[in-house]
Amino acid sequence: MTYCVAIKLDSGIVFLSDSRTNAGVDQISTFRKMTVVEKPGERLLVVMSAGNLAITQAVKQFLLERETETGHSLWNVATMLDAVQLLGEAVRSVHTRDGPALQEFGIEFNCSFLFGGQIGAQPCRVFMVYSAGNYIETTAENPYFQIGESKYGKPILDRVVTPATPLDEAAKCALISMDSTLRSNLSVGLPLDLLCYETGSLRVTRFALIDESNQYFQMIRSTWGKRLRQVFGEIADPTWEPADDGIGFPLQGAAASRPNLAPPTLDKAPRVSGGTLQTVAGHPARG
Repeated sequence: MTYCVAIKLDSGIVFLSDSRTNAGVDQISTFRKMTVVEKPGERLLVVMSAGNLAITQAVKQFLLERETETGHSLWNVATMLDAVQLLGEAVRSVHTRDGPALQEFGIEFNCSFLFGGQIGAQPCRVFMVYSAGNYIETTAENPYFQIGESKYGKPILDRVVTPATPLDEAAKCALISMDSTLRSNLSVGLPLDLLCYETGSLRVTRFALIDESNQYFQMIRSTWGKRLRQVFGEIADPTWEPADDGIGFPLQGAAASRPNLAPPTLDKAPRVSGGTLQTVAGHPARG
């Protein structure tokens, strides 16, 4: 399993991926999931992958090492839409080549990708590409995508990130999202690849390979945990009745409430024990 997140902002894009892959508890390895295509001053493209490692590596090889019949590649296509379509075509090519053999062995064709960046003066764009090669794009209402083990890191992103979020603040949020995932799922692990792309730079300007010795990430892990416990402790415990001074937030409303109680019919029904009807609730058994 893995975890990758891409956040599209007014000021740029944050890309973050882990590097753990496993085929069982005793077969854990490190494979970096982020690949960068950089042509300084012209284009900066990033692709991150999740799913079956053999499939995702094959797709990247198709994408990065082959040209289309018309000579198009990530290094020369004119738009981000053309670029993501190349990725979709690479997914379908690998499926055509390997899909039947995988199906014969009962292996699902499982892969997904986050793809984003900027070409020339065009706007930055971020896409999520599925196993069928189809894709969706971020919007102002949904400015980020996740792939892999996404559920643990989603709440902080939903609460914090908007398109107006500053780039470094979004990077901090992504790292907290990753830390939450690392703590809850052993199939996601260090080191991490973090790339913060500034709109219009058309080159890599902010990149970090984060391992267990990275001081900033260690500070994030320690501080976030402490502050969560602090905030948790500051929230009042539940009360059941309104306070005399009217202060507080009682769980029970003004109207009386009761749980959904089961009807007591079983208390009056005869039951069988050892093949003989027994007397229940004062009613004699009948032989």
